[in-house]
Amino acid sequence: MKPMRPMEPMEPMEAGAAWWPEELGQPASSGAQNETRYAFFPDHRRLAIQRGGEVSLYDTGEHRIGGVSQEGGGGGWPLAFSSQAGEVTLDQMERVG
Repeated sequence: MKPMRPMEPMEPMEAGAAWWPEELGQPASSGAQNETRYAFFPDHRRLAIQRGGEVSLYDTGEHRIGGVSQEGGGGGWPLAFSSQAGEVTLDQMERVG
């Protein structure tokens, strides 16, 4: 019987590739709901949204995004975001990219 060959070390698992602009770094919070992904970057005051393969950036101003919820209103975006000042929707933020 041949001796067993030593096992090769496993390659490190790669985390999912960042879908937001690289210059934003790592988000403070991120998530997904209803086929829409979001990532919040407080140092840049930016919220990145990916929907249908397209990434949009929003200026969050003084809002510190902490989570996402289902929005009851229209506007084509079913998401609302929680911040220290309460709920905020995308139409309340300036689109910057």
